Amino acid sequence: GYWEVNQLGILTYTSLAKELEIDLLEDEEFWNIFKVEEFVIFQSLSRIYIYDQNKKSVNIIESAEVIKKMYEVDGAIYFQRTNKGIYKIENGVDILFLAHPEIKNKEVINIFKVDSKLVFLTRNKGFFIYENGVVKEWKTKINAYLNDHSVYSAIALGGGNYALGTISNGLLYLNIEKGVVYTVNQSKGISNNTVLALFQDVDRNIWMGLDNGISYINTEAPIKIFRDVRGLLGSVYTSAIKDNNLYLGTNQGLFYKPMDNSNIPFKLIDGTQGQVWSLKIIKDELFCGHDKGTFIVKEDKVVTISEVAGTWSFRTLEHEQDVIIQGNYDGLYILKKLDDRWQLRNKIEGFNYSARSFEIFGSKIFVNHEYRGLFDLTVDDSLLRIESLEIDTLLKGANSSITKYNDQIIYTYYKGIFKYNRTLGAFQKDSLLSEIYSEQEYISGQVLPIVGGTRAWIFTRNNMTLISQSALTEQPKIEKFPFPLEIRRDVIDYENIISIDGQKQYLLGTSDGYITLDIGKISVKEFKIYLGTIKVGLNEKNGPFDFFIEKGKNVKLENDENNLIINAYSPEYYKYFQPSYQFKLIGIYDKWSNWSHDSKIEFSNLPPGDYELNVRSRIGNKFSENIASFKFSILPPWYLSFYMMMVYLIVIIILSLLMHYFYRAYYHRQRERIIFQKNKELEWSRLQNEKEIINIKNEQLEKDYKSKSKELAASTMSIVRRNELLTQIKSKLDELDDSKNLAPVIKIIDKNLSHNQNWELFTEAFNNADSEFFHRMKELHPELSPNDLKLCAYLRLNMSSKEIAPLFNISPSSVEIKRYRLRKKMKLASNQNLTEYILGI
Repeated sequence: GYWEVNQLGILTYTSLAKELEIDLLEDEEFWNIFKVEEFVIFQSLSRIYIYDQNKKSVNIIESAEVIKKMYEVDGAIYFQRTNKGIYKIENGVDILFLAHPEIKNKEVINIFKVDSKLVFLTRNKGFFIYENGVVKEWKTKINAYLNDHSVYSAIALGGGNYALGTISNGLLYLNIEKGVVYTVNQSKGISNNTVLALFQDVDRNIWMGLDNGISYINTEAPIKIFRDVRGLLGSVYTSAIKDNNLYLGTNQGLFYKPMDNSNIPFKLIDGTQGQVWSLKIIKDELFCGHDKGTFIVKEDKVVTISEVAGTWSFRTLEHEQDVIIQGNYDGLYILKKLDDRWQLRNKIEGFNYSARSFEIFGSKIFVNHEYRGLFDLTVDDSLLRIESLEIDTLLKGANSSITKYNDQIIYTYYKGIFKYNRTLGAFQKDSLLSEIYSEQEYISGQVLPIVGGTRAWIFTRNNMTLISQSALTEQPKIEKFPFPLEIRRDVIDYENIISIDGQKQYLLGTSDGYITLDIGKISVKEFKIYLGTIKVGLNEKNGPFDFFIEKGKNVKLENDENNLIINAYSPEYYKYFQPSYQFKLIGIYDKWSNWSHDSKIEFSNLPPGDYELNVRSRIGNKFSENIASFKFSILPPWYLSFYMMMVYLIVIIILSLLMHYFYRAYYHRQRERIIFQKNKELEWSRLQNEKEIINIKNEQLEKDYKSKSKELAASTMSIVRRNELLTQIKSKLDELDDSKNLAPVIKIIDKNLSHNQNWELFTEAFNNADSEFFHRMKELHPELSPNDLKLCAYLRLNMSSKEIAPLFNISPSSVEIKRYRLRKKMKLASNQNLTEYILGI
């Protein structure tokens, strides 16, 4: 069957045996698969299956003997049956190809075509060549060597080179003419010594399928690492190449080996056990600065020059060819060549500090001390004592350094790179060189000039930077190589590097060996980034279950599917240039994230919204050609969905209308209440006003009544007095004797006493004073006569019988009789007062 990546980014398996209904043998194992044109050939120990991808059919070749191997040579398929020989498949049929005893009885590991000949590699007897029906041993330098190894796999690499995988000796890299070029086994870095399968990719990298895991060899690698897995060398502090020997100064001594033979191990030079600080070639002699003193190295021996402990480094004088200044733990010393032999001449008096990092510039000597500052020394012409000493305490810092590069003095520490200005007599910051690193990138101020002084290396946390002089401008040329500290494994602040060929190849000392690098080959080809699997997890509220989704456009996820794990990858393999990744999630994180080697991107509890994930990668200093993107949406919860929003909107509108209605009704009722209250208050005010008016009218009526009553009373009393007067006059006239002459007068008096005009005037006045009285009296006592009503009117005026008598022209006793009769008509009780009754009506 086969594996393929589905839309979810997951490998899924398709069984051709099930699809084509092939009856496999019990416990059948498959050991090889080849693809030739449209055919895929599967090899088990007992069968060969030829699958036609176009026709979706399979052809089976049975074998009674064990099929040990299957081989592809120029598109032709061969296989070996045990003790039968080599067979070839033609037109779907197996044909015996070769049954020579040299081949038939030996296990053939692989078959190669060299020119027009076939070459057979056997498991234990090496190579055999087949030409014109003849099989013979291939006479090479390696057959005898292979007799002692059990080869299990092999591939041809071209140019006469072969890679052979063995059972217990790892990988053999062979050349037919040169023999064994090198071996790669567990002691040199692979994880297992049994190499079961080999494969060479398009970049000529060799991949090894091991008994335990997979290993990889880049034969064309620009970076090659020698790792001292046995701990014999220790940490490399300095190195040098002289007379075709490579010398390594370590914390365990001075080691050497020939440059042209990689199989010869390093050897310790006697007498150099301990810390080696520096190696420097001066006048074709190799000087060694050691914890024990100063040595000159001659091949595999050393000659002691000085036993003053702790020699850091060496500097030469331009005007003194036979004088060297060396820095030691306790100051500066002078070496002088006398009688063709270097000797310690003297210590420079006046300076007793450690001089690990120092440089000579004209008549000055600058000594850097990490904790005290930068010393500016002036030495007398005889180099015996210090004439002047100044110290700049502002320029100091851990892992700082002072170096001469391109005839300039450079001071380097975490705040930047400073150049000495001879005119000003001070250090000034170089803005261009200081851009090489930031404070976060800074690890060491070591600026390491290469022989010739026109190039120098600076080491930072993530890069190695080469400074050189530009051929076109005065500005320095700066080249950064993405070689991070965790891979370099520098001894920090003791970084060291030398040129191997004077051009592009360098050797870098590490904490457990060394690295060679060819900067001319360090390059990263164009590459792309892709999104792998996208895993969606439910939030913590709903549990940890997760699932994969397709990388489609505008993927919509439920509200609780808001945890995402997205895998990105750039399918390029550089062992020391690991891809790093950067992302931004438009919609919540609109800025690029920090670079990370972790290709897994995780988001937790994303809020609802529309998002676009952009991912890019970087290998070394090169960015991916494209930016991988993935658009998705986190839907809002059901109660915030579009339809629910519409429902909410409708409900809000209805509630608003209802609220408007109820508020309107409320305010209407309130207005009605207010209007009613106001009307009530107005009515009350009106009633009060009317009452006031009535009261005023009543008071006015009362006044009028009293006035009219007074007028009536006055009028009545006037009538009474007039009648009394007339009566008196008549009485006096009756007493006179002249009745004949007085008769007309008496007649006039009687006429006035009985005239109804008085009563009419009285009635009118009485009605003005009490208009309803007569009406009420008639309703209550309709049987009353007009005289009775007159009497009632007089009684209403609360007049006495004596006052009433003149009005009737009768005596008071006659008035009493009238009163009595009136009581009878009114049917008043005996105890009821007539006057009070009439007043009460």
